[in-house]
Amino acid sequence: MENQEYSVGLDIGTTKIVAIVGRRNTHGKIEVLGVGKAKSLGVHKGIVNNISQTIGSIKMAVEEAQKSSGVPIHKVTVGIAGKHIRSLQHSDYIMREHPDKYITEDDIEVLKEQVKKLVMLPGEEIIHVLPQEYKVDSEGEIQEPIGMHGKRLEANFHVVVGQMGSIRNIARCVREAGLEMEALTLEPLASSEAVLTKEEKEAGVAIVDIGGGTTDIAIFKDNIIRHTCVIPYGGGIITDDIKEGCAIIEKHAEQLKVKFGSAVPEMEKDTTFVTIPGLHGRTDKEISLKTLAQVINARVEEILEMVNTELKAYGAFEQKKKLIAGIVLTGGGSNLKHIRQLTNYTTGFDSRLGCANEYVSNDKNQFLKGPEYATAIGLLMESLKIRDKKNFTGADMETETADVLKATVLTPEQIDQDAQVPDESAQPQSQDSAQKKRRGLTLGQKIMESVKKFFEEVE
Repeated sequence: MENQEYSVGLDIGTTKIVAIVGRRNTHGKIEVLGVGKAKSLGVHKGIVNNISQTIGSIKMAVEEAQKSSGVPIHKVTVGIAGKHIRSLQHSDYIMREHPDKYITEDDIEVLKEQVKKLVMLPGEEIIHVLPQEYKVDSEGEIQEPIGMHGKRLEANFHVVVGQMGSIRNIARCVREAGLEMEALTLEPLASSEAVLTKEEKEAGVAIVDIGGGTTDIAIFKDNIIRHTCVIPYGGGIITDDIKEGCAIIEKHAEQLKVKFGSAVPEMEKDTTFVTIPGLHGRTDKEISLKTLAQVINARVEEILEMVNTELKAYGAFEQKKKLIAGIVLTGGGSNLKHIRQLTNYTTGFDSRLGCANEYVSNDKNQFLKGPEYATAIGLLMESLKIRDKKNFTGADMETETADVLKATVLTPEQIDQDAQVPDESAQPQSQDSAQKKRRGLTLGQKIMESVKKFFEEVE
């Protein structure tokens, strides 16, 4: 199988590293070819703090994914999170040299590159420049400016910024694991691709991805990304609280949280206990499930209050910015029992659990249904988008050109003949400059010019 046929998403999390290999099937859905999973060593709250351990964990996950998929892995799309991530709003514009020509993707790229030159705080680097809405000359609130005419192209941007050192460390780990980093994507954006619907993004929704080390938030309204942030608390700190509060080891604390944990103490009975085996011949320990829920509830409420603060910072409680679709919970921490009820009560918004299996065609055993795989599948989807875009600019462009020629009954020979026909209305001295201008046109512009001439002759 050639490398062009599949893509790989690599989620470098605090508790686990997941590599997913997949491709699109004939129906446009994702066919997962293989999954690799390894315990994450060397990552703390989304930030690499031990290079060699992280490299080892990446290699283990990738090797397992290669073995299960039967294909070699060379390029990966990687997720980034961590408390160093912040976002800001910025407006910028460019003055186009040729306003008579329509706006293209190249103009938007020039505008994005200009925004990427913004001066950040020392040690910071821009990760994403996400256009929100455009303005062409005096016309505002434009979602898609490509194909329009205008001199001044302006846009509001959502800019995601991270610490340069953390970004470089992730890149180094991926490189030294023998891989090439195809793209670096903010994890809540990847998760949103996997679990949110277009209708939710339009109505207004906040995705809350509760991972092992961080809780990532992304807010959408009118199909536009409005706010992103990373809270430096996740499921790991809940495990630490159980370990300290119940005086047990971390392994038992994690098992208690996963199997018996609840975010609402009132839903648990006082008379229900679970027995934890004692260490090295010591007596077993009995722990009340209501006490366990009280320990969990205190920390989850704190995390949800931080989520509430971010919702207020965006303005989610204002009428125009109201999140009609509420909150979508995802990530491994969202598996906690009764967390939806607590989220509804704390934030005042209706919530649901977000799983990524909706886009996966061959998940028959529901292995990928768990919200803990949402980020990895989102990264795979992002990688497939990059691959599709590259293919479109190559082979697909040739097909599109052929379709246009066929539709207008113009052959390549006719186009070449048209290119040599002088414009009788033009002045004699402009013939040479017209030919130069003709040679400077793109293939698409040549086709459009020929189509225009064809219809003029018909008239």
